[in-house]
Amino acid sequence: MAANDTTPLIERRSIDYIPEAERHGRLFSQFTLWMGANLQITAIVTGALAVVLGGDVFWSLIGLLIGQLIGGGVMALHAAQGPKLGLPQMISSRVQFGVYGAAIPIVLVCLMYLGFTATGTVLSGQALGQLFGVSDSVGILIFASVIVLVTVLGYRVIHFIGRVASVIGVIAFVYLFSRLVSQTDIGALLQIRHFSWSSFLLAVSLAASWQIAFGPYVADYSRYLPSNTSSVKTFFAAGAGSVMGAQVAMVLGVFAAAMSNGQFAGHEVAYIVGLGGTGATAALLYFSIAFGKVTISTLNSYGSFMCIATIISGFRGRLEVTRLQRLVFVLVIVGTATLIALLGQHSFLGAFKSFILFLLAFFTPWSAINLVDYYCITRERYDVPALADPKGRYGRWNPLGISVYVFGVLVQLPFISTKFYTGPLVAALGDVDISWIIGLVLPAALYYVCAKKWHGAVPDHLILPPEQGAIPTTTNGLAAQA
Repeated sequence: MAANDTTPLIERRSIDYIPEAERHGRLFSQFTLWMGANLQITAIVTGALAVVLGGDVFWSLIGLLIGQLIGGGVMALHAAQGPKLGLPQMISSRVQFGVYGAAIPIVLVCLMYLGFTATGTVLSGQALGQLFGVSDSVGILIFASVIVLVTVLGYRVIHFIGRVASVIGVIAFVYLFSRLVSQTDIGALLQIRHFSWSSFLLAVSLAASWQIAFGPYVADYSRYLPSNTSSVKTFFAAGAGSVMGAQVAMVLGVFAAAMSNGQFAGHEVAYIVGLGGTGATAALLYFSIAFGKVTISTLNSYGSFMCIATIISGFRGRLEVTRLQRLVFVLVIVGTATLIALLGQHSFLGAFKSFILFLLAFFTPWSAINLVDYYCITRERYDVPALADPKGRYGRWNPLGISVYVFGVLVQLPFISTKFYTGPLVAALGDVDISWIIGLVLPAALYYVCAKKWHGAVPDHLILPPEQGAIPTTTNGLAAQA
């Protein structure tokens, strides 16, 4: 499990299978990567929304924790697929959707990455603008340049930055919490308990959507681990890092919003830094905020590259991507996200809330289908070479997976409540958005029943590319325990 010192700094692989000889890394790197990805300003803002939009502190904290555990469990189940398959997450969707059909959810995943990269870039631009005494727009451009560099370097650099960001994030958050406790009567805030189903489920949905949104790319960062890595340990390493990091950040956001007297919205970064002090301390906090965003923004950009490469490779029939193509993809992705950030920086908070909640309608059905198929139907028995062959086992289009996915999206529409769209049953439910629950449960159940009857032939064992010298084996991870 030790890291391989001969592994190049600049990543050579892209969306192709990672052979065993190139596997490296430790499970702890999964914990630190996802801890660092969540100890950051956008998670603080997400937690603050639970209070800004009407919830009290006590029930918001409980709702956020429940959402973290539910969404984090979904996210971690995807993470456990990485070491077994040695592939990016969305490539495996070809089993359920077909080699061409997988492009349907992948296009939506790309939109998600653009949105998260853009919103994160807005907050990082604010931090860098304050740190260097320049405008927020200039700060956005500086941050975008850093993201391009790290994304092009790839996997090893991303994990290294994740470890550093975890350390910096823990130090910054401990300091901010200590300052917050010294300035606020936390006990008094916790005593205010006005339970409301709509506010409570909003908090659950905010945290669950935050975690579920990692699902489409979490395996991208576990696929280099040795194939004999325990699926259970991978599940807990990635899941614990993500849940703990996000909950800590969101708790800080809840308390900050509760004590802000309406000053938080529109000045998120400045308000958080103001809790810590001024002068050199403020400068260090601005730096920690910007550095914390490097990890997650790079994950989003790297994931976008993987998704675009997956779509293109599906139609051209091979998985290899050159370094020049990689650079072009990354420049287009980050450039688009930066443009969105520059245009939307002044209306950030409201748009962000609507964006992350609306995402659930498109990603919960995909997660449900992918996880049910992997753990309950195929039980980790994939034909990896066939994932690149439109004429192979999985075909161009899979009507079953596509139909259930469309059903999963449509069945949520009556229950969605966002600025983009509000379903007809939302008012009858007291303005409570339960779409994400329906989007997880119903597609999972429908796909399981239908796949048991109509699923194509499943291999007897996991089939890996023969040119890599892989020995077919039956895996013994989470699926074997199901």
